[in-house]
Amino acid sequence: MNKALDTLINTTLNLEKIEELIFRGTSPSNGWQRVFGGQVIGQALVAARSTIKAMAFDDDRFTHSLHGYFLRGGDPKVPIIYEVDPIRDGKSFSTRRIVAIQHGKPIFSMIASFQKVEQGLTHQIKMPKVVGPEELPSEDELKAQYMDKLPPAVKAYWSRERPIEMRYVEPRHLSKIKPSEPVQNIWFKASSKLPDNIDIHQAVLAFASDFSLLDTSLIAHGTSIFDPKIQVASLDHALWFHEPFKADEWLLYSQESPSSSGARGFNRGSIFTRDGKLVASVAQEGLIRYHE
Repeated sequence: MNKALDTLINTTLNLEKIEELIFRGTSPSNGWQRVFGGQVIGQALVAARSTIKAMAFDDDRFTHSLHGYFLRGGDPKVPIIYEVDPIRDGKSFSTRRIVAIQHGKPIFSMIASFQKVEQGLTHQIKMPKVVGPEELPSEDELKAQYMDKLPPAVKAYWSRERPIEMRYVEPRHLSKIKPSEPVQNIWFKASSKLPDNIDIHQAVLAFASDFSLLDTSLIAHGTSIFDPKIQVASLDHALWFHEPFKADEWLLYSQESPSSSGARGFNRGSIFTRDGKLVASVAQEGLIRYHE
């Protein structure tokens, strides 16, 4: 397990329990000026899931959806306090409200729902036909090819060791961007083997689901998050888990942006296994304010 993934699993997503419904999380020292949104999503999910486990239900209840709002930028230098409100525990579903707090103010709020395992009607959309991850250059290969040609902001981003390995089917982020259809496909997985625990795999996917999604709305306008004239920030985030999966095996993140307006970009994502099973869906709206 590389250092970045070890930090994610054993430190970032390993919250300290302060009270029965209160948890404390920390941020890695990675040079970011704000806390990464996927980190807060993942930590909030871990906090909520901990209270589900504490209830000792007669059935197994797994996360099936979460809906969150980013309220303020997070400060990576200080801990984040997570307060969990056990809204409801029914016969089949449990619901939790989570608020992340820093400097006495909420920076993120989320509602997560958990369901016991049930069988029912089944259908899904088809996975896009794209090349497999083995046919695409690795991040190390891309670094060797492009690093000297990248602007400082992009170079700093790519120089950091990361817990998630990503392979872009359309590597627009490394070349000069031209306006095009706001669609992108990305293979991703944890950089090393994960423990055989569904909670960890769901938390890692929740963490990774915030990577690159907002970028999709910028493709239509021929720009990226590294453009100094663009102010970007995630505003909300929704995630639905459909089927079991392994976050340390290749998953395809198929993304599209149906609309951007009012200085906001709307984005959707579908996450598939190698064999085409749809395991999760994501939706997010983000700020894309342009400054002349």
